[in-house]
Amino acid sequence: MRLFIAEKPSLARAIADALPGTGKKETGCIRFANGDVVSWCIGHLLEQADPDAYDPAFKRWSHDHLPIIPKQWQWVPRKQVGAQLSALRKLVKEADQLVHAGDPDREGQLLVDEVIAYLKVPAAKKAGTQRLLIADLNQAAVERSLRQLKPNADFQPLSTSALARSRADWLYGINLTRAMTLQGKVAGYQGVLSIGRVQTPVLGLVVGRDDSIDAFVSKPYYDVIALLETEQGEQFHAKWVPSEACEPWLDDQGRNLSQPLAQNVVQRVSFKPASVTKLEQKPINQPAPLPHSLSSLQMDANRAFGMSAQHVLDTAQSLYETHKAITYPRSDSRHLPAEHFAEAAVVTSAIEVSLTNLNHSGFTDTVGRLNLKQKSKAWNDAKVGAHHAIIPTQRKLTRLNADELKVYSLVCRNYLAQFMPVWKKLDTKVEVTIENGLFRASQTDTHDLGWKALFPSARTKDDATTESATAPPLPPLKEGQPLQSLQADCQEKHTTPPKPFTEATLLAAMTGISRFVSDASLKSILKETDGLGTEATRAGIIELLFKRGFLQRQGKNIHATQAGKTLIHALPERITQPDLTARWESVLGDIASKKARYEDLMGPLEVGLGELCGQLRTVVPTGLAGLGKMPGKSFGRKRKPRKTARKTTTPRPNS
Repeated sequence: MRLFIAEKPSLARAIADALPGTGKKETGCIRFANGDVVSWCIGHLLEQADPDAYDPAFKRWSHDHLPIIPKQWQWVPRKQVGAQLSALRKLVKEADQLVHAGDPDREGQLLVDEVIAYLKVPAAKKAGTQRLLIADLNQAAVERSLRQLKPNADFQPLSTSALARSRADWLYGINLTRAMTLQGKVAGYQGVLSIGRVQTPVLGLVVGRDDSIDAFVSKPYYDVIALLETEQGEQFHAKWVPSEACEPWLDDQGRNLSQPLAQNVVQRVSFKPASVTKLEQKPINQPAPLPHSLSSLQMDANRAFGMSAQHVLDTAQSLYETHKAITYPRSDSRHLPAEHFAEAAVVTSAIEVSLTNLNHSGFTDTVGRLNLKQKSKAWNDAKVGAHHAIIPTQRKLTRLNADELKVYSLVCRNYLAQFMPVWKKLDTKVEVTIENGLFRASQTDTHDLGWKALFPSARTKDDATTESATAPPLPPLKEGQPLQSLQADCQEKHTTPPKPFTEATLLAAMTGISRFVSDASLKSILKETDGLGTEATRAGIIELLFKRGFLQRQGKNIHATQAGKTLIHALPERITQPDLTARWESVLGDIASKKARYEDLMGPLEVGLGELCGQLRTVVPTGLAGLGKMPGKSFGRKRKPRKTARKTTTPRPNS
């Protein structure tokens, strides 16, 4: 008997549909006449035990207990999944061979491996376990995956990496949350002050941005704009570029803060001869953006439709599981395996039929320009890991709700763009000299929209840009050409504060977190990793900060609450910065690639927890007095996971 253990019931059904013969539904499984059996988890069937499982004294929160470090880690069954765990226990004993069918990512690998370990599968049977990797729930794709089973042992380092991350997050979150919550209680705060390796630096990003906005003082600066005329009477504008001699009057961005200096330049250059001293014209063929990863899809959907990151993830999951309309959604890749290129004609045809059936006319004018022989840089086996970019499947759709159609259309758009012509434009940069002063003008002209036609919302901004939105376009120019300067203008402008975070820009900051780190070695680590959080957890981390009362929405903008600001200001800086994540991700990556061991992450963490807990014991966040809301009996315990969703769709309590 061969037993397939799927991550969730929907995946189990897809596997059963792809196996030969007709399966018979039994309690907790689908059984086939040839001996194949398909069973399933319901997300995580197991969770890490609460601290009081190790010692009943830990049920009461006390600094004297910290740090809590289990000597022998324990898994416990989640509530309301006992029947399915019992069914798996029986089936595992019956099976001659196991097939691991968790989702194709780090967490999916651990999710089934932990069940196999918990059920104490004999070593020989465990060693013979195979791995089934599925990224597309349509039958043909699942059948192809069934022909490409791999040894599950090959993925053991990935599972070890996931286990190390899970336990490290538990240690970090449980201990520091208890320490800080106890101090919050001393200060008069009613509630849990959760601390996490990821959530706290994310909150720190928002607090830092809000602090910059609050501290911002607008300052005037002064541009000089020359109005230039050719011998043919054509006019255009150019902006003065201050020389090195003007540096005492410039800010750190090179803006001139002196009005008298600007007015002096106006007087010197008005109604004087000028000439074109440099002209650069560069044709640019810009390729299409790559297909979506989850983060890029969430950012685009937030910008276009105002959808929250969590809502986008939930909608994409529905498109994947319920409608089988897109491939695996929790992907961090934006590339595709070369073998998928052969399916382009079938996929694009399915897109056209689906969008027609769904009355979506946004791409109808561009489908005729598709070149299905064109192979973009998206197809690159070297950049595809356990899963590839999110793309439409071959499924022809007849029904989606409004939000599903929005997300589906974004996935289709980026896929279709791979077969569209390049965006052809001409960048022109001109330098003009007037009375030994340097003036510059630039302009971008679109010659062929190409794939850009699929992105109409961005056209007005990018099709033709000059130094000023109201400036006349540049006339034909050439180097050495004489010009006449007419009346120059001194324009007073004002510096503007940083923009508040939106969900799109906060996700971008989380994925590109390296720019918020000053340590050069850590920058390089974060550039090579996923940044803060993973594709699957970022949305849940943001939502958790809202639920904890640390963040609030104001329209599309995200701001920290008073509680969030006070918490970050009270914490030691190393807890609020992303540096720890950089170090962890470096080690976790090395564990997954067999360059490091589990102990390389856990050892230093266990040693450092005592120091951190001691440091937090001295913190009294007085600004939290009177804030928060006292929870019920679950005070200080882990948040219960959702009953049917895999735990990684929201972050672990203190991640």
